[in-house]
Amino acid sequence: MIRALYSAGSGMAAQQMNVDNIANNLANANTTGFKMRRTEFQDLLYQTVVQPGTAAGAQTVVPSGLQLGLGARPAANEIIFQQGDFQQTNNPLDLVIQGHGFFQVRRATGDVAYTRSGAFHLDRDGNIVTLDGDALEPQITLPPEAQAVTIASDGTVSYTLPGQTATQLAGQIQLANFTNPAGLNSIGNNLYLPTDASGDPTVGNPGGQEGLGTLQQGYLEGSNVSVVEEFISLIESQRAYEANSKVVKAADEMYQQVNNISQ
Repeated sequence: MIRALYSAGSGMAAQQMNVDNIANNLANANTTGFKMRRTEFQDLLYQTVVQPGTAAGAQTVVPSGLQLGLGARPAANEIIFQQGDFQQTNNPLDLVIQGHGFFQVRRATGDVAYTRSGAFHLDRDGNIVTLDGDALEPQITLPPEAQAVTIASDGTVSYTLPGQTATQLAGQIQLANFTNPAGLNSIGNNLYLPTDASGDPTVGNPGGQEGLGTLQQGYLEGSNVSVVEEFISLIESQRAYEANSKVVKAADEMYQQVNNISQ
């Protein structure tokens, strides 16, 4: 019964973390470029009373054994990089990546972070930056008089000047990709940092031979959170939590019966 209490308690704690993860997914259902996370569980250690395969006789072995599990634990909440829906904005600095890849941004700390959010703006110096003012990497600057800014599917940024018909080249947007994007470290503000699990980034032009996606101007990528699926997962997690709580109650009642034997 001690095992039952601890096993059920671990199940309740695991489902509580699952609900926390679902809550974060739902909170970011409208966050540009947000990628949902899926909680994954593992069973804990087993107490082996009879080892499977133990000799039961001269020529026979135990077919299944007797092992008692000690509960479950949340092992990971993997980032699911499924493409989100596209939302048309007609803003020339709004971009989506059709396929694999991340935008590169230079943070104030000097390191490069990665994002799927293509909601870009201009700062006072004409640099293309994120909502937090982090500059796009490589840096692209537009003059104050720039008109008809065009960003091609391969990342080429061009514009025209007043009274001129010829286009001027402003720069080239490059994307980065990772062997294991699920291993990236989320740091908030729609940004990721590489880790040993994700591997080093592979950088190239959109649509290039590195398997990078292409760009679409005037659109934003919405969150890939499915509210319906999250509510279904929430109900499942609630029921699992409730079932584990009933096990705790049943084990407690059994303890109570044992304590009353001597009375």
